Formats: sequence, structure tokens, C-alpha cells
Amino acid sequence: MRIDIAAQTDIGRRKRKNEDYYGVFRDDAPGLQLFRDGALLCVADGLGGHVAGEIASKLAVSVVKDVLKEPAPAPAEGQQEHGVLSLLRQYILRANDNVHKTNQDLVKSGRPMGTTLLAALVTPKKVFIANVGDSRCYLFRDGELTNRTEDHSWVDEQVKAGLMSKAEAESDSRKYILTRSVGTHPQVEIDDYVWDIQPGDFLLLCTDGLVNMVRDAEITAEFKRNASPAEIAHRLITMANDNGGKDNTTVVVADIMPSLRTVMGRRLKAFSKKRGAKLLYTLLLLLFGGLCFLLGVWAVRAGYFAGG
Repeated sequence: MRIDIAAQTDIGRRKRKNEDYYGVFRDDAPGLQLFRDGALLCVADGLGGHVAGEIASKLAVSVVKDVLKEPAPAPAEGQQEHGVLSLLRQYILRANDNVHKTNQDLVKSGRPMGTTLLAALVTPKKVFIANVGDSRCYLFRDGELTNRTEDHSWVDEQVKAGLMSKAEAESDSRKYILTRSVGTHPQVEIDDYVWDIQPGDFLLLCTDGLVNMVRDAEITAEFKRNASPAEIAHRLITMANDNGGKDNTTVVVADIMPSLRTVMGRRLKAFSKKRGAKLLYTLLLLLFGGLCFLLGVWAVRAGYFAGG
């Protein structure tokens, strides 16, 4: 199964440290048993203003990746989907236990550390999602971008209850208040999803540092450019920073089963771009060296270095 994946994280323009963390684990991961073809993608956003948010995000991802060492669920009708989702939920609960216990052991004052946690297991036929917090998973298919997860935030709860419009929620200063997170409480509620995947689909996993700075329409436009995941990831991070970069921003972009022609074309383009940059640098060095040589010859002939 071909999956072209790129991931990037950035501190942004306003933060002093990066509390985001991501993980990309392919079918060559050590101890892998859960699947033969596919990848596990994770994004976590440590809670800003809490103690050691960057530790919480890293710890959560490190715990969840161990789900790959679990045997694959039985392929019986309906059992495999239920089994995979159950495993993802089980390991997010373990992550919650680990972060919460670390809070009890180490955090003596201040707000306990916590994190959002979004995990996507991509297989040749299905995508399995487990989510806590307001990091998002988007699906780009047939020119349309769809948010496939729900935010666990105070404003999102208000929108669901009909007390606030989506437009009001976007501009409300309380949109950063989470109603669910990993590690801040002994128990946590997890959302899970599963849907069919098909060649040509793109997945975007991201922290709120992207969606609070870049509109969905702008994100869609980047995917419509038919660029590589690496180019899309870089452009989205740049756009978030250009629009203010108020938070850390992390994105994971996955192109599902691109054609071999597409993959080779992207690699050739990247190689040519890199080779072209090196060639330009070499030409500039040669030009500078040649100019220095000519100036030296002129100086000697003009008598600048003559003795006496």
C-alpha cells in the first residue's frame, strides 16, 4: 500500500515553546503486528498554560504507538472494525492514565498538564479514528474538504446546543477552552470513527494552530493545487504563521494510494528542485571565483602589487 506522508510542526510567532507533537508510524515500525499495510498517524497538542504541556503530548503519542504491537483483530464480519477501534480507545485510555499519574507524581502546584490526542490508523480499505480534544482530521476527496471529527471545546458544545452560531464560535475568545483532554482527569471520553478509504483521498491531521489561523476554504485551495504532501504541509504552516501564528501549528498530510506515476513525478520534481539549487550555488561560486581572479590579474597589471 502506497501512502505518501509528510508531517511538520512549528512553534509559531507568539509562543515561547512548542507543545505540539506528532507521530508517523509505517509498516516498518519495530514489533508491528496490528497490520501489514498502512500507517498510524498521531497528533497531540499540549495544553497551553498548563504545566509541561510538551511532556504530556509526547507521552501520549509514545503510549498510543504501542498499539501497533497488538495482534490484528479477527477478520470476521464486523469484528475487525470493532476490534481496531477498541484497541485505539484502549491505548488512549492508557495514555490518559499515564499522563494523569505523572500529574499526581510530579505536579504539585498549578494546573495539571494535559493534551489533545488524535490517532488515525490507515489501512488499504478503512481509516480508523480515535479523538480527544480539538485537533482535527479532515478528508479531501473529489475536490471537497470535510472535517470528519468533532471539536471537544466549550464553544463547540454551545453550537451543538443551538446557543451559538458557527460564525460566533469562530470569533469567540473562549474557543480555546476544552471540554475534554487527555491526562487532566482520571477518566476521559473518546470519540471514534471509521470510514472507507479510496485511492486519491487525502487526510489532514492538524492542531488548532492551523484551523484558528487558516480558513477551510484556504486549506481546500492548497489541496486543489495537486501538490505533494510535503509541499502542502509546508504551505499550510507558512500560511498559519503569515496570518499571525498565534499558536504552535502541526500538520500531517497523507496521500492515500497515489499512482506510481504521481509518486515518481513528485520525486523527480523534488530532485530537480534540489539539484537546481545546488547547480545555481555552484555557478555563483564559479562566477565569484572567476571575478576574483580577473580582479587579481587586473591589479597585478596595474602595478598595485609591485615591489619598491
